[in-house]
Amino acid sequence: MTLPVRPRRLRQTAAVRRLVAEHRLDPAQLVLPMFVREGIDEPRPMQSMPGVLHHSIDSLRRAAAEAAEAGVGGVMLFGVPEHRDGIGSGATDPDGVLNAATRAVAAEVGDAIVVQTDLCLDEFTDHGHCGVLAADGSVDNDATLLRYREMALAQAEAGSQLLGLSGMMDGQVAAVREVLDAAGRSDVLLLGYAAKYASALYGPFREAVESTLQGDRRTYQLDPANRREGLREAVLDVEQGADVVMVKPASFYLDVLSDVAAASPVPVWAYQVSGEYAMIEAAGRNGWIDRDRTILESLTSIRRAGADAVLTYWAVEVAGWLRSR
Repeated sequence: MTLPVRPRRLRQTAAVRRLVAEHRLDPAQLVLPMFVREGIDEPRPMQSMPGVLHHSIDSLRRAAAEAAEAGVGGVMLFGVPEHRDGIGSGATDPDGVLNAATRAVAAEVGDAIVVQTDLCLDEFTDHGHCGVLAADGSVDNDATLLRYREMALAQAEAGSQLLGLSGMMDGQVAAVREVLDAAGRSDVLLLGYAAKYASALYGPFREAVESTLQGDRRTYQLDPANRREGLREAVLDVEQGADVVMVKPASFYLDVLSDVAAASPVPVWAYQVSGEYAMIEAAGRNGWIDRDRTILESLTSIRRAGADAVLTYWAVEVAGWLRSR
C-alpha cells in the first residue's frame, strides 16, 4: 500500500525512539522525601511503604549522601518528634528533631544538592492538624501564619535552602516571604504547595509521620472535584512570592498539573505521594504489573503533564537506573 505518512517509522528501533522522545527523566529532576524520627538509633522500615525508612539523624545523613552521589536534585526532610503539643512547639525548637537533622544534612551534602524542609505543623501537633486550633476546634488560619513565620526562621537558621509550605493556609507564602526578607534571608527559596488536594492517597504518609490527626483537613486542602481552584491557588502563590509551586498528589491530578504548568512563570513540581508509591509496590510484589516499568511510566507521565521536578520515594533507585543506561 502507498502510505506517505507512516508514524511507526519513528518507533521502529530503541535508538530511534530514544532520539525522538519528547520527554526525558533526569536524576536532577527528582527530589527524595525523607523521614527522621526522634528517639531511634537505627533506621526502621515502614509497613505500608516498603523500602522507605524512619531514619535516625546518623542514618539520615548517610542516606542523604547516597542521594547526592546518585545525582538527585534534592532531599525533602520531614520530622517525627517524640512529644507533641497543641501549637507544635517542637517545630521551632532549634534542637527539635527536624531542625537538628537539617543542620546535619546541610553540613553533609548542602553543597551538592538542595536541602529542603517541610514547613507544616501536622507532624508536631497533638491534634495532627496543619495549624493551631481556635476555641471551636477549627484551624485558625491567621494564628497559624504566625507559627509558620517562626518555623521559617528556625528552618532557615538550621540550613534549609528551600522551605516547603505544605499547610494550605491562605497567605502562607506572603507571610513567610515577608519575615525571611526582614531577617535578611532573601536567599531562602519558597516552595508553595499551591494545589494540594484533600486526597485519600495520603494514607501511608500518616504512618510515616505517626499522624495523630483528629477529623480531616477538608476545610483547608482542596476538594478533589475542583480543577480551576488548583490553578487559582497556584497563581496566588506566585503573586505572593513563591519561587516554585507544587501540585499534590501527582498522578490523579495530571489535568491540574497541566493547567498550572501552562500558566506558571515559575517552576512547577509535583509530589508522587505515599499512596501512589504503595499501590505500585503492592501490585508489583503480587506480580500484577511490571514494577520497574510502571515506576518509569508513572514518572514520565508526571513530567509529560508539565512537572519540572518530581518528589518521589523512588528518587535514588530511579536515578541509578537512569545513570546506568
